[in-house]
Amino acid sequence: MRTESITERLDTAVATLERHGQAHLTDGLESVGTSDLESFVTQVESIDFAEIATLTSVGASAGSIPEDLQPAPVIPRHPEGEDGFRAAGEAMIRRGEIAAFTVAGGQGTRLGWNGPKGTFPSTPITGKPLFRVFAEQLNAIDERYEIETPWYLMTSPLNDAATRAFFKDNNHFGRNPASLLLFPQGVMPAVDDHGRILLEAPGVIAVSPDGHGGSLRALARSGALDHAASRGVRHLSYFQVDNPTVHAIDPLFIGLHATHPASSGEMSSKMVPKIAAGEKVGVFCSVAGRTQVIEYSDLPTEHANATTEDGSLRFIAGSIAIHVLAVDFIGRVTSEKSETSMPFHHARKKVPFWNPENRETVVPTEPNGTKFEMFVFDALEFVKKGLVYETDRVEEFAPIKNADGGDSAESSGRLQTERAARWMESAGLKIARNDDGTVNGRIEITSATALAAADLAGQLCPEFSPGGDLVF
Repeated sequence: MRTESITERLDTAVATLERHGQAHLTDGLESVGTSDLESFVTQVESIDFAEIATLTSVGASAGSIPEDLQPAPVIPRHPEGEDGFRAAGEAMIRRGEIAAFTVAGGQGTRLGWNGPKGTFPSTPITGKPLFRVFAEQLNAIDERYEIETPWYLMTSPLNDAATRAFFKDNNHFGRNPASLLLFPQGVMPAVDDHGRILLEAPGVIAVSPDGHGGSLRALARSGALDHAASRGVRHLSYFQVDNPTVHAIDPLFIGLHATHPASSGEMSSKMVPKIAAGEKVGVFCSVAGRTQVIEYSDLPTEHANATTEDGSLRFIAGSIAIHVLAVDFIGRVTSEKSETSMPFHHARKKVPFWNPENRETVVPTEPNGTKFEMFVFDALEFVKKGLVYETDRVEEFAPIKNADGGDSAESSGRLQTERAARWMESAGLKIARNDDGTVNGRIEITSATALAAADLAGQLCPEFSPGGDLVF
């Protein structure tokens, strides 16, 4: 508990700003009330000015394209010894060594949704919110393996309170609150072309989330890593909130991560084959024997368009933001004492700012500032052997990012129905399809019914009427 008065803290904050050449941030403080002044001081106290100085002196985005870039080796969907790897993963789950980690800092703005993205209705018939979809998966996992799976959710400063309220209003979807940890993502100040931190308003520093890579720092700083270690958790199953078909806890993937010779058990990743050279997903590559992800915007055109003898893309392994990471590994790359640290990427953006000269907010029409963000896949740089495992797009990649078109609720719903239909067909049921092969109707299978296609084997499934809706 702090014992200094707000005046003492303000004096210290002003001295810090002057020492680091950021005294302009005090402009307009005379018009700020006491509570807002305390918020300003707290903002200043949270900034690592030495880190900002280092980042602004670099003046370029982290990373470059290596000359010896090669496609990353990929483990196929049905690897040799599949049953053994799945059994190994199931044993780890049963021992309580696995927790779920959801990156849920986004707002539903692009979806036209007023609230955290995790509250968005995502399933094709019942419209279950994304958070409920994942919670029901974890409830089914817990029942199957007779455990209680910890669930870590990274929110953002913008949606943290609303997310907490949503979970409370929904009785935490049946999860034990003691095993459900929510914590906000870190933020970084935006700077102008001279390295000066920008003001959003008098007494309000312009900040933005530090990227999905910041999730690893947030795990450490929030105490979630310590919580995981105290529960005997050894690995975290990482996924982003906008993908309702993700397997929150995948026994086969976990077993591959922990026991396959191609993995050091530090960080493993899932991929889907790119559908086109220009698809906007990062690509898994290999550099000097180590796995890396190259952003689609950074991959040279000649690499993106390169093909093999059969005409398929050479750099085809698309990243879908699904990983398993060892708790010890996360602790190592986030430790302040570590010699390894994840890089920040510099993003030129149009950043609205408060101009003290005319005391007005300026909304720029051209990029005027730099924001700093981390990418979670940059942690692969510190992995001895990063395994990449292929999954099926229909099976596990139906993101909801846009209000319409691709990666929308509509396109995701079609993929969810297609996956459900395939599961039912694998169990021997006949599904009505249109001339173009799409399902004639909508199907929704709950996690309580099945977590994978194999779970339907031997079950008495209801009949599906053409053009109708089926939930079971």
